[in-house]
Amino acid sequence: MNTIPQWLNWRIILVCIAIILVSGTIFYSQYVSGKIAKEERKNVEAWVEAQRTILNSSDSASINLATKISTENTQIPIIETNEKDSITGNTINLDTLQLVNDKTYLQRKLAEFKRYNKKPIVLVLKEKPYTANQYYYGQSELLKEVKLYPIVQLIIVALFITIAIVALQTSYRGAQDRLWASMAKETAHQLGTPVSSLQGWLEILKEQEANNSIVPEIAKDVNRLLLITDRFGKIGSEPKLEWNIPAEQIHHMVDYMKKRTGGQVNFVFDDTEIKDVKTLLSPPLFEWVVENLIKNALDAIEGNGTINIAAEKNELNLLIDVTDTGKGIAKNHINNVFKPGFTTKKRGWGLGLSLSKRIIEQYHKGKLFVKWSEPGKGTTFRIILPLQKQQQIV
Repeated sequence: MNTIPQWLNWRIILVCIAIILVSGTIFYSQYVSGKIAKEERKNVEAWVEAQRTILNSSDSASINLATKISTENTQIPIIETNEKDSITGNTINLDTLQLVNDKTYLQRKLAEFKRYNKKPIVLVLKEKPYTANQYYYGQSELLKEVKLYPIVQLIIVALFITIAIVALQTSYRGAQDRLWASMAKETAHQLGTPVSSLQGWLEILKEQEANNSIVPEIAKDVNRLLLITDRFGKIGSEPKLEWNIPAEQIHHMVDYMKKRTGGQVNFVFDDTEIKDVKTLLSPPLFEWVVENLIKNALDAIEGNGTINIAAEKNELNLLIDVTDTGKGIAKNHINNVFKPGFTTKKRGWGLGLSLSKRIIEQYHKGKLFVKWSEPGKGTTFRIILPLQKQQQIV
């Protein structure tokens, strides 16, 4: 049964908290902005009424009060039009420089205000003939800031969640890496004792001539166990890269796998272009990658088909393609084949390709990926190894 990683649980919790916070902020901001918008409407109506008083009243006290109300509006931008909706030129709280330098500025602001308030506030000057001033107004800076606040908070919360998730993922992956490295080293330690014992028994068998035919084969398998132990022991440690000919490691692994598969599997390896090419390798780990790819191909062809290994080079890289004539990989699985634990087989832990990718990309600074796959026709895995000039390496 699959379990959800702890970091994923935390990610779900963080996302839920973020949704609650942002949703609450949006609703509250809308409530506050609605109240501010109503207050600003009242302030504009009071400002228009002050204009009426200034135009019509003869009482100096009333005119003084109206003038004070009129001059107190320093935030809300207003544009005045006549009864035909033509701009009169009377504006307040607009950008003075824009008014002077941009001839379309006033028209654009009027269109913006009309979208914000479709019905203007009307000040009737005369009934006959009908003359009036119409006042359109926009949002104050305060109202704009209140409306932008949820977006700013959303960005901050998103950044916080992103940082938290990255930190949790890094921590989780680091813990997983340490766990797998510890398991691998413990496996190597446990294998060491029986392998040493087998070596001892092998020496005894060598002394008896009757066993001459089976001793070499047993020796190969014992050496194989030693190699496996060495591989597991290297997990979690930085491997030592040496100058080697990759073609030799591939030939060695192909020959080994040939003897342990049925005669219905056809192995083809064309090393014409890379026969003498040297590059920096960890031979045990590189052979492990080739073995994993061949085993993966054998599972795909189910004991009957062809495994073709083709190699070429360019100025920068060595390219190795391992192609099988097997069942192929479904498109929805291609992105998952290198994930630890992913497998479509009934047996196995789904670690072979994941370890292979790490060996090539992390230790050898190369690339390993699915170059091509088609269900029912086969799959090609490509290894890219960087070529380095030997004289540059001290």
